[in-house]
Amino acid sequence: MITARRRGGLGGQDTSWPGFVDALSTLLMVIIFLLSIFVLGQFFLGQALTGREQLLAELRGQVLQLGNLLRMEQQANMALRDSMAELSASLTAANTERDRLTGSLSDAEAALAATRAQLEELTLSRDTLTALSDRLQRDYDEASTALEEERRLSQSARSEVARLRNSLQALQEQLARLEAALEASEERDRRNRAVIVDMGRRLNRALASKVEELAGYRSEFFGRLKDVLSSRPEIRIEGDRFVFASELLFESGRAELGPEGRAELRKFAETLLTIAADIPVDLNWVLRVDGHTDRRPIATARFRSNWDLSAARAISVVEFLTSVGVPAERLAATGFGEHQPLDAGDNDVAYARNRRIEMRLTQR
Repeated sequence: MITARRRGGLGGQDTSWPGFVDALSTLLMVIIFLLSIFVLGQFFLGQALTGREQLLAELRGQVLQLGNLLRMEQQANMALRDSMAELSASLTAANTERDRLTGSLSDAEAALAATRAQLEELTLSRDTLTALSDRLQRDYDEASTALEEERRLSQSARSEVARLRNSLQALQEQLARLEAALEASEERDRRNRAVIVDMGRRLNRALASKVEELAGYRSEFFGRLKDVLSSRPEIRIEGDRFVFASELLFESGRAELGPEGRAELRKFAETLLTIAADIPVDLNWVLRVDGHTDRRPIATARFRSNWDLSAARAISVVEFLTSVGVPAERLAATGFGEHQPLDAGDNDVAYARNRRIEMRLTQR
């Protein structure tokens, strides 16, 4: 465009501007701009370096001050260490002194407690002595008053003493008579004791003779019964008692005597009554009837246990003997249940032996 304008302005003359002149101008302007930027950068860099040097100088001064402060702090630390050592030594000494003072304080407290106890004892003793002094003063006053009264009554007292002496003498004489009577009573007591001992011996001899007499009748009774009842194997003699098997007298689980049992018991009663007629009246004998069962339990509407069954059977025998003439006061019924077996076996033979009615003639 510049070339065209130059061409039009000169009226046809060749006035064209070389293009490279524009390029050089532009390049020159760029170089000038870059140089300006570089100068400004150098300026700002110089300013920055100058500020850094000043800052570095200030930092060096601060480092120097910090070094001085560090040396002062080290010196202060050394002084503090020395002070700490002195304080530790002082603290150790103070702890030792404190322990010593603590021990002294404990001893002082113990001594104070003992002193307080002694003080309390002394105070109590003082109060006691004061009360005793007051009482003695009152006693003294009362004694003085009594002494005055005694002086006034001395004559009558002498008469009373004489009367009391006479009474004492009379009492001594009476006591002597009582002692003599007591000795006589003791002598009678010794004689009575001898008599009682002799009576006891004679009574024992009499009882022994009665027992021997009853034993003789028992032997005769058993001998006759043995002759009368020897035909029945269900009846046997074991020691001092006759043993009837329950099957002979009762049905199983019942307490009513059967006809066969009544017949055998009637023979038994006749023999008992024959022997009883010969037994002296003063020989107090009794026939004890004991009922026994086996250990198999029973529980019916009538018999709750074997105790009930054995007792009921013994009572049935006693009632029958009474009905045929045996005096009721000579009979006793006892039930033992299953608790006194003859055979400890667990079989039918043992059960049969243990189901029984025992009768023995004994003395009340």
